[in-house]
Amino acid sequence: MKKLTVIAAGLGWNMLKRRNAQNIAGIRFSPRPSVFPAVTCPAQASLRTGKAPLEHGMLSNGVWFEDLQKPSFWEQSAKLVKGERIWDESTGLFFFQQSLGEKADVIVSPAPIHKHGGGMIMSCYTKPSALAQILEEKASKFKLFRYWGPLASSKIGHQCIDYFEAAIEYRDVDEAYLYLPTLDYAAQAYGPDSRQDLAAFEDFKRQLERVATFCRVRGAKLVVTGDYEITPATMPPCHPNFTLRQAGLFTTRKIGKMQYPDFYSSKAFAICDHEICLLVGEEKEMAKQILLSSGNYDKAPEGYDDILLAKKGGWCEYSWWSKSCEAPDWASHVDIHNKPGFDPKELFLFCRGNVKGTHGRPCEVAYGET
Repeated sequence: MKKLTVIAAGLGWNMLKRRNAQNIAGIRFSPRPSVFPAVTCPAQASLRTGKAPLEHGMLSNGVWFEDLQKPSFWEQSAKLVKGERIWDESTGLFFFQQSLGEKADVIVSPAPIHKHGGGMIMSCYTKPSALAQILEEKASKFKLFRYWGPLASSKIGHQCIDYFEAAIEYRDVDEAYLYLPTLDYAAQAYGPDSRQDLAAFEDFKRQLERVATFCRVRGAKLVVTGDYEITPATMPPCHPNFTLRQAGLFTTRKIGKMQYPDFYSSKAFAICDHEICLLVGEEKEMAKQILLSSGNYDKAPEGYDDILLAKKGGWCEYSWWSKSCEAPDWASHVDIHNKPGFDPKELFLFCRGNVKGTHGRPCEVAYGET
C-alpha cells in the first residue's frame, strides 16, 4: 500500500474561495462538513477514530473530570480519546493533541517542563526517546513560544515540518499525521483576511508545497484536511459563568479579594471554548434555560444537549468576576492549564486585546489529496 501523510490545519473552505486558492501545491480542494464542536481536540480525535465527538468523548479542548470535580484544558493523554484508531499500519503522530501514550510507532508532541521557580524548559515528547537528540541536532530546539501564546508565529509551521522530516528520515512509517498551527493565531488575534492573516496564509502555502515535495520523493499520498474555519468575531463575548454565579448556580471561594471557583459546591459551570460553552453539573439543565433566556446564546446541533453557542459573531469567555481585583492570580498570565476556559490573554502580550476571530460552529472545511 502507498504510504500516506495527512495534514490537519485550520483550513476553511470559504477562506479558500475568497482567496481563489482552491488549488495549492497541485492539490485541488473541495468542501466537506466539519465536526461539531469545530475546535482542535474534537476535530483531531474524530480524524483519528472516524467517530463523532459524542462517541469518542472529546467535546471541547477542555475536559470535565467528574470524579475530580474540576475541568482541565489541553490534557494530552491518548486515553481521553475513546474508540479504535483508523490506522492499521505503522504510524507517526506529529503535533497532534492527546497523542501521549498513543499506540503509534513515532510521536512528536510539545511537552514543556514547568520549572518550580517559574518559567519553563522548551521541550518535545518523543517516541522513541532516542529521537529527541536527533531532532535537536538536525532541527534545533523547538521554539514552543512560537507554537502557541502571544508570541506565536505562522513560521512555526516550518519547524514542525523540520521535525516531521527528520523523524521520518530516522524512522519511516506507513501513515503519518501532521498538525500545522500556521493558520490559527493571526486570524484569531487580528481577524480573518487581516494583513497578518493573509501573511500567515502565504506561509501555509509554502509549507504545503514543502510537504508535498517531501511526499513525492517518499512516494507517499498526501491528504490535507481542515479541522475548522475561523470566522470574524464581531460582538462582545458572552460571560456564562458570571450569569450562573448571579443565579446562585456557580459558587466561588473568597481568598483575600480574589474569587476562586468552588467546583465542589457549584450546581452548574460552563467550560468556555471559543464559540461554545459546555455545561456541567447537576443543575446544567436549569443553567441552559437561564442562559438561553438571556438571548445571547443559540442551541447546539441535535444530540449535543449540554452545549450552547454564542450568537454568531460572539464567543464565550470563562470569567465569573465583575471587578479585576476578584480575578484569581493566574487570570492575568498565560496559563492554559489552570484556566478553566479559553482566554484571549493567550493571544495578546501586553494587554487583554479584542478577539477578532473565533470558531466552534459547524462549518465547511477544505479537503484535498494528491
